[in-house]
Amino acid sequence: MVKRPRARREIIRLLVLIGPSLLYLVTFFLVPLFLVFAMSFGERGTYGGVRWVLNLGNYARFFDPLYLRIFGRTVYIAAATMLLCLLIGYPLAYFIATRSPRWRNGLLLLLMIPFWTNFLVRTYAWLLLLRDAGLINTVWTGALHNALLGLAGAVPLPIWQPLLEATANPLPLFGTDRAIIIGLVYAWLPEMVLPCYAAIERLDFSIVEAAQDLYANRFKSFTRVILPMTMPGVVAGSILVFIPSLGAYVTPDLLGGAKTIMMGNVIYSQFMSARDYPFGSAVSFVLMAVMLVGTLIYFRLGTARTQVAGEGGV
Repeated sequence: MVKRPRARREIIRLLVLIGPSLLYLVTFFLVPLFLVFAMSFGERGTYGGVRWVLNLGNYARFFDPLYLRIFGRTVYIAAATMLLCLLIGYPLAYFIATRSPRWRNGLLLLLMIPFWTNFLVRTYAWLLLLRDAGLINTVWTGALHNALLGLAGAVPLPIWQPLLEATANPLPLFGTDRAIIIGLVYAWLPEMVLPCYAAIERLDFSIVEAAQDLYANRFKSFTRVILPMTMPGVVAGSILVFIPSLGAYVTPDLLGGAKTIMMGNVIYSQFMSARDYPFGSAVSFVLMAVMLVGTLIYFRLGTARTQVAGEGGV
């Protein structure tokens, strides 16, 4: 008889603790998500809005070749962004994590300072750099081209002609997939560096020394010890980069121009321009399902690699 009131008090205390968070999640996450899901089965009204009828045509429409090409480009850009962030961010995280504590804090601060600026302002900065009349092409077709002209006049060699022809025209940067990838890598690089840094900083380097004592070279020590033991950070960073890149809207809209669009632009146009809320909701849920499946697969593969590497030893 004494245990039952005590258990009831524990349940009440637990509800008091998690109640505000649970109410927030239900009100601002689950309810809007359910409304969007229900809307995805409706039909567009004559003047916009939603007709609440059961309609699977919105999901079938997603498999139109046009939207499939946009979806393929979106996955490609998100995957390329994730890979480049990993190739840049992991060595940077390793370098920071292996410095002395005094230098670590300063380097982390330097990493974060640029990202305290508004995201839109930073994207506009890349717009000024990458467009045809931007800083990069101004140097390319101006100072560099003129320098090559001077060199060609002073030392006439056949090698100057192709360089002069190349620098005579602006580089095709703005309005391309490359421009979007550059902007996304710049935007999400800290999301890769910080999880990798946390995993490397917790690594016991005496294990690496033991592997080297067992005649493992640096490459083998990295691939068989360091990388598997820091794989949770790699997986977390990859997910944190891939998911927002897959749903990116601002960066493709500014740096891709009208030539390159991603699924985020399609969803925006369906809601704000075409006023086709049901189709925009269906595209949102397809993209969300792809994110969820990809995340689960990536986590499963990352966990499996870690276990296999840990069992295999040096």
